[in-house]
Amino acid sequence: MIPYKHEPFTDFSQKDNQKAFKEGLKAVGSYLGQDYPLIIGGERVTTEDKIVSVNPANKEELIGRVSKADKDLAEKAMNVAYDTFQTWRKVKPETRADILFRASAIVRRRKHEFSALLTKEAGKPWKEADADTAEAIDFMEYYGRQMLRIKDGFPVESRPGEYNQFNYIPLGVGVVISPWNFAFAIMAGTAVAAIVSGNTVLLKPASTTSVVAAKFIEVLEEAGLPAGVINYVPGSGAEVGDYLVDHPKTRFISFTGSREVGTRIYERAAMVHKGQKWLKRVIAEMGGKDTIVVDSEGDLELAAQSIVASAFGFSGQKCSACSRAVIVEDVYDRVLDRAVELTKELTVGDPVDNDNFMGPVIDQASFDKIMSYVEIGKEEGKLMIGGEGDNSKGFFVKPTIFADVAPDARLMQEEIFGPVVAFSKAKDFDHALEIANNTEYGLTGAVITNNRAKIEQAREDFHVGNLYFNRGCTGAIVGYQPFGGFNMSGTDSKAGGPDYLLLHMQAKTTSETL
Repeated sequence: MIPYKHEPFTDFSQKDNQKAFKEGLKAVGSYLGQDYPLIIGGERVTTEDKIVSVNPANKEELIGRVSKADKDLAEKAMNVAYDTFQTWRKVKPETRADILFRASAIVRRRKHEFSALLTKEAGKPWKEADADTAEAIDFMEYYGRQMLRIKDGFPVESRPGEYNQFNYIPLGVGVVISPWNFAFAIMAGTAVAAIVSGNTVLLKPASTTSVVAAKFIEVLEEAGLPAGVINYVPGSGAEVGDYLVDHPKTRFISFTGSREVGTRIYERAAMVHKGQKWLKRVIAEMGGKDTIVVDSEGDLELAAQSIVASAFGFSGQKCSACSRAVIVEDVYDRVLDRAVELTKELTVGDPVDNDNFMGPVIDQASFDKIMSYVEIGKEEGKLMIGGEGDNSKGFFVKPTIFADVAPDARLMQEEIFGPVVAFSKAKDFDHALEIANNTEYGLTGAVITNNRAKIEQAREDFHVGNLYFNRGCTGAIVGYQPFGGFNMSGTDSKAGGPDYLLLHMQAKTTSETL
């Protein structure tokens, strides 16, 4: 087996790579505005009711129209997935893994096309789109290899006269509900983790980015995935989402999204419905309120750069984004001033132009929510830069810094999911860690310090699932930094980690007397 190495990021300073990405944009341009059917058991199903996907940087540009599932079609898809599971679960793990390897090779060949589609449909700048596609490739490669590693189970003890085995078997039908912010990586990663483990899937992607999901289903078909293993059923969360979460044949739900929706799914999944034979498993990743702590003994230039990159990359629309900078008072003003200077250099505009660091936010609802938090911020802190939005053509919000925000302020406690970062002053390093831990979330965090004792103190006391030292708090790489958080950030299901596939399986012990 080839050892795993993550997919390299594209260097867009190279003219050839710029040209290749523009070719990708041209390829995407050739199919903008098309209609996409549901895919149930390999059958294309077109509905009158459509999800309309538009470019968030240009509301007039139609990306595609996607057929919308209703309860009847969701029921049909569930029955297809349930029946297909009876055969798919017996397909050799090697065969299932090979489909992932083939799919990753197809995506790798079309890498810039998929990234360009993310630029158009999700409003991702080139670099962010490229990282999203690379991560999708990584998930397929990594989970394929992980399946080969665990396919024979683990050794257990046998006494004289007996033979014991410990193996993993798949769970059943999974409902995969994926987000719009990593519209390719998380959608693909959660789906392929389920299918390579031997389960069948109903995929309900985020409505705003349902075209990239449709294109990925086409890739899986080309890679040889049998009909019915994955079924594409975009639709309303209230109608289709709830119906599938409640369904007695649903064995597990894999969800990435907001705390509000995640806790609701968790609660609904706990109910046992008529005809249900199991307790449903929930794999949930639900967001964060992530802090970069800056110590007086840290590299202050690195601190300012890390805060700005982590707060404003992809317009702050990452569950790992830095939305809180907690800085020891001795160096507070210096880091704040430098962060403001760096933010002044950032450009905001259509991400098709690679000169723009930031693109739009995803839609009108997101724009309205972020701008409402800007107003809250003006009451709770001092606006240093930004605070302006323009939704005339697309949904653009300027990168925004608020200073002198109290640790218990709404801006420091509530997930905004936009380019807004609050700065808060700490008396000392102990106080900074206390503030860092004072939210209901626990996803990512970073500490900028050169003091080894403080690094070890943070390693023990900073309560997050992914903690980084002397770098930003975004950018976990599959297989290198398994990703998932504590508390209200979810079930600490470490995506891209060695035990992630096991969440989609159950252990079976067999014991034979000889």
